[in-house]
Amino acid sequence: MLVQSLGYVGIGASNLDEWSDFATNWLGMQPVDHGNAQRAFRMDDRKQRLVIDRSLSDGERFFGWEVADAAALQTLAAKLEAAGVKVRAEPRALADQRFVTGLISFADPAGNRLEAFHGPMIADAAFKPGRTISGFRTGPLGMGHAVFHVKNIDDLLGFYRDTLGFGVSDYITTPFRAYFMHVNPRHHSLALIETGRQDLHHLMVELYSMDDVGQGYDIALGDPDRIATTLGRHPNDAVMSYYLKTPSGFLMEYGWGGKEVTPGTWQATECTIGPSLWGHDRVWMSAEQRAQARDLRLKAAQNGERMPVQVMQGNFETLTGTCPWWDNVKAGNAD
Repeated sequence: MLVQSLGYVGIGASNLDEWSDFATNWLGMQPVDHGNAQRAFRMDDRKQRLVIDRSLSDGERFFGWEVADAAALQTLAAKLEAAGVKVRAEPRALADQRFVTGLISFADPAGNRLEAFHGPMIADAAFKPGRTISGFRTGPLGMGHAVFHVKNIDDLLGFYRDTLGFGVSDYITTPFRAYFMHVNPRHHSLALIETGRQDLHHLMVELYSMDDVGQGYDIALGDPDRIATTLGRHPNDAVMSYYLKTPSGFLMEYGWGGKEVTPGTWQATECTIGPSLWGHDRVWMSAEQRAQARDLRLKAAQNGERMPVQVMQGNFETLTGTCPWWDNVKAGNAD
């Protein structure tokens, strides 16, 4: 795959102070002051991952996709142009502003501004979180994932899958259509949700510790109107998370425990358990869709659906003891 990860995201917004409070005190990112017009936030050793820019209009956004080197960037640009996509080689000044070595820009069929880059700049000082967290799971997996509202998935699926080379991880058809796509072992770095409109649905960041998510949820409970989706777990990427309303109106998923896929050999299947295994009551859905989603969760519970916990080496302890009854259930031997 030419595209390796989601490297950064930029948001046009005038409420810089509100965003600073949200990104640091709620999410735990490290603020980087870029003057009057812009605030940036670190999540790791990169100089910036999230950029809030008041010189851009509210609702204007850009999404930076990382490639390996200058040759890969040229190959990607040529592939896009061969597919009829207009590509702009961005000037050195904008590359410097993005803290990258080389930069191109283009748009997807829905008009979302995409950027591709190589050579991200590394900060001199170690990452210092805005609140006490163990850190974000980034590195080769990128900063997380982005999910777009789309009017019709078929208008964009071919562009991301065939032109950009994203792999389809899985998809759902009810209570809404959605496709989940990967560019590295992260289950998805991009997803398309067919809602009949065009917008950014949410960004997702993943934490190293489940307790980071739980403690963040405690913070969110102090302002429950900020919670857009309650604590729950997805059946496809296995992430346990909740969703917050950002100062710009789109959602931020704050999660832990994401499943990995195998790029190049992964076989996409339909996920029929539901958009969530448990929890995740979505206040932004219609009453009918919320009822459908709840029915799917209750069906999953009735059927005994379970997902393994995804953990990293050194971040777990093995418990002793067995449950003969549950072993029989899993083997299909229980009455």
